[in-house]
Amino acid sequence: MQVLSFVDGEMADRIRAFDWQGSIIGPIETWPVELQTTLALCLNTDLPTAIYWGTDFRLLYNDAWAPIAGEKHPWALGRPASEVWSDIWHVIDPQLLAVIESGKGFRVANQMLPMERGGRIQNTHWDYSFAPIFAADGRVAGIFNQGTETTARLSAERALRASEERLEYALGASETVGTWDWDIPQDRVVADARFAKIYGVEQGLAASGAPIAEFFKLVHPHDLVQLRVAISETLKTGGQFSEEYRLVDRDGSTRWVAAQGRVTRALDGTPLRFPGVSFDITDRRAVESALRESEERFRAITNSIDQMVWSTRPDGHHDYYNQRWYDFTRVPPGSTDGEAWNGMFHPDDQHAAWSRWRHCLATGEAYHIEYRLRHRSGEYRWVLGRAQPVKNETGEITRWFGTCTDIQEIVDAREVLARSREDLAREIEERTAKLVEAQDQLRQAQKMEAVGQLTGGIAHDFNNMLAVILGSINLLEKRLGRGETDVGRYIEAAKDGASRAASLTHRLLAFSRRQPLQPEVIDANRMIAGMSELLTRTIGELVSVETVLAAGLWKIYADNSQLENAILNLAVNGRDAMPNGGKLTVETANSFLSDEYAQDNAVPAGQYVMIAVSDTGTGMSQDVIAKAFDPFFTTKEIGKGSGLGLSQIFGFVRQSNGHVKIYSELGVGSAVKIYLPRYFGDSRPTEATAVVRQPGRGSVLETLLVVEDDQRVRAFSTEALRELGYTVSEASSGAEALQMIRGGLKPNLLFTDVVMPGMNGRELAEAALGLIPSLKILYTTGYTRNAVVHNGVLDNETHILQKPFSLDQLAEKIRRVLDQ
Repeated sequence: MQVLSFVDGEMADRIRAFDWQGSIIGPIETWPVELQTTLALCLNTDLPTAIYWGTDFRLLYNDAWAPIAGEKHPWALGRPASEVWSDIWHVIDPQLLAVIESGKGFRVANQMLPMERGGRIQNTHWDYSFAPIFAADGRVAGIFNQGTETTARLSAERALRASEERLEYALGASETVGTWDWDIPQDRVVADARFAKIYGVEQGLAASGAPIAEFFKLVHPHDLVQLRVAISETLKTGGQFSEEYRLVDRDGSTRWVAAQGRVTRALDGTPLRFPGVSFDITDRRAVESALRESEERFRAITNSIDQMVWSTRPDGHHDYYNQRWYDFTRVPPGSTDGEAWNGMFHPDDQHAAWSRWRHCLATGEAYHIEYRLRHRSGEYRWVLGRAQPVKNETGEITRWFGTCTDIQEIVDAREVLARSREDLAREIEERTAKLVEAQDQLRQAQKMEAVGQLTGGIAHDFNNMLAVILGSINLLEKRLGRGETDVGRYIEAAKDGASRAASLTHRLLAFSRRQPLQPEVIDANRMIAGMSELLTRTIGELVSVETVLAAGLWKIYADNSQLENAILNLAVNGRDAMPNGGKLTVETANSFLSDEYAQDNAVPAGQYVMIAVSDTGTGMSQDVIAKAFDPFFTTKEIGKGSGLGLSQIFGFVRQSNGHVKIYSELGVGSAVKIYLPRYFGDSRPTEATAVVRQPGRGSVLETLLVVEDDQRVRAFSTEALRELGYTVSEASSGAEALQMIRGGLKPNLLFTDVVMPGMNGRELAEAALGLIPSLKILYTTGYTRNAVVHNGVLDNETHILQKPFSLDQLAEKIRRVLDQ
C-alpha cells in the first residue's frame, strides 16, 4: 500500500503488521483508494481520529485515538465496532446506520456514553463527529470519526457552578459579610447590599457605584490615616490588602470590621480593579478582649503560688508554663513547649514519664507520677507531677492542667527510713531467689520427664506403624519383581499402617488442642440416643448399656463428630475395665460450676451440660487418675491401647472451652464427666443426615482445579480425581492458578493447599471468588495453625480435608462440597 508506506507512528506500524487476510477488509494491497486516502489523513493528524469501514464497521485509528479505546487497545484494531463498543452499542449503532442510510455526517456535543472502565460502568461525555466516506460508485463505504472526551470539563464546570452557589449561600446566610469591587481609574466602588449596610451607604448607590470616599464616612478618625496608608501601599506594590479598623455609627456606637482584597494591574503596572470582602468582627474583638482579661487574671493567680503550673492542648502539646517553672528550670521561655518538656527529666525517668503521659492522654485518666527534674543549679531534684483533664458537656477533653511540686526533702526522708529495712529485705530476697531456683529446677525436671514420655510414646507407635508400611512395601516390591499378582494383603497392610499413623497424628493434635473444629448446635440427648445401637454393638454382649437422659437439657455448641468419638472412646475404656461383664451408663444433666469449683479447676464458672460415662469395672487409683490424661499413659497391656484416648478427649474438651473430670474408686468403678458450656443462641440443633455416595464419582462436565506446591501430593490428588471421573487441571502455586482462571479456565471447585509459599490458600480463594463468585472451595492441609482456622475453629461455611487422606476420603469430601 503506497500511502501507508510513508506514514510513521505506533498505529501505522500496527496496521502494517496486522493480519488482514481473514477480515472483511481484506489484504492491504487490495484496499480501495478511498480507504487509503482517508487512512493517510487519519494517521497524519494530531486529533483523535478513527475509521469505521465495511458493513460491520471494522475499526482503524491513529495514535491520538488509542487512549479512547483504553484497556481495549490494541485489541480493538480491526475488530467490528459492535465488539469494541458493546457497552455503548445501543447509542452509536443508530448513529452509524443513519450516516450510512442518509449519506450525511453529523456532530454531537456532550453525548453521554455509559462506558465500562476498570470493571464498572461509568457515565462519560463526548464531543464527536461522524462523516461518510464515499466509494467510487457513490455508496457510503465507511465512516470518518473524530472526537474528544468532555467528562472532565463538564465535571469542572459543574463543580465551579456548585462552588459559586455555595459561596453565595454562605454569604447570604450572614449579614456581617459584604463584597466590593473598586474600579480604580473611574473611582467607582460597586458593592452588595450587605457591604452597603455595614458601611452605612444607601443600597441603590452602592449597587450603581459610588466614589470610595463615600465608604470612608463612618471610619473612626484615629484609624482613617492608617487605612489610607494601607490602601496606598497596596496600590503601589500590588500586594495583599488586609486591615482591621473601627466604624462609628450615627448613634455613636463603635463596630470593628476586617477588610481583605487584592489589586488587579494592567500590563504596564497601572492599578485597574480592587475587589475584596469586608467582615463585621465586633463580636470577635469583644471575645478577644474578654479573653485577654481572663488570661491576665489566670497568669496573676498561677504566678502567685509555689507550684509549677503548666497546661496542654487535648493532644498533649504543652503551650503554657507559669513563672515558677522558669524560676525552677531557668530555661528560655518557650524552649520546653510541645514535647521538649520531656528533655528536662532525668534520662532514667524519661521513658516512664513519657509512657504514663501517653497513657493518660489516651484514656483520660488523671496524671500522677514522681520523677527527677533538672534544677537551675544543674542537679536533678524529685518532683511530683499531677494533671487533670478539662472536659466539655459532651465529655470530650478540651485541655489539660497540671502542676509540678518540688518533693526533694520528702524523698530524702523516705530514703533514710528505707535504709533501716534494707538488710531484712536483702535476706528475704536471697532466700526467695534460692527457692525460685529450686522450683525452676523441679519444673525443668518435670518438663523433661513429660517430654521424654511423649517422644518415647510417639517413637514406639510410629516405629511399629512404619515397620508395617516399610515391610509391606518391601514384600510388595519383591512379589511384583517375581511377577506375582497376589499382593492385596500387603497393600492393605501398608494402607492400614498409614491410616493408623494418620489417626495417631490426629489424636496428638487433639491433645495439643491444634485440631480444626467445626462446631454446631447439638442436642446431646438426641445425639446419644442416635448412638445407642453403635454403643451396644461396640461394647458387646457381656456389658449392658443404659442411658439416663435429663429432661429439658440445654443445647451445646461443639464439634459433633469429636463429641461422638469422645463418648465412644469412654465407652470402650469402660468395657475394657469390665473383662467379666458389667454395666455401662451414659448420663446427661444440666449443671452449674460454682466460682469456688471453677477456681480450683481452672475453668470459667457458669452453666454447663454434663455428659457422664460410668462403668462398674476395676476402678483407678489416685496415682492413675493423676496421669490418666497424659499422652501415651495407659494401664492396658502392650498392644491393646495407644494411651492417647483420654488425652485426645481432654484436648477436645479444653479446646471447646469445657472441662473434664474423672471420679473412680478401686473395685467399684469409674465415671468420666464432660462439661461443655451451655449454648444461649436460639438456633435449632443441626439434624444429622447420612448421605450415601458409593462410589463418590464425578463427571467430565465437572471441572476441578488442584493447587498444591508439593509435586507428589499434587500428582496423587490429580490422578485420583481423574480416576473418579472429573476433568482436572493443576497448578503449583496460587499465582499460576489465578493466571489459568484469568486465561479462561472456569472450574466448578478449587481444591487448594492452605500453606504455600507466596500466596496462601485463603488469599487464592478470595481472589478466585472475585473472578468466579459461584466457585466451590475445598482446603487441604496438614498444619492447623493457618489462615482458615481461628482459635482452633473453622470459619463459617469453610470446608477442609486433613492430610493425609485416602482416595475414599477425597472422593466423599469432593462430592459433598460439590453437592452442597
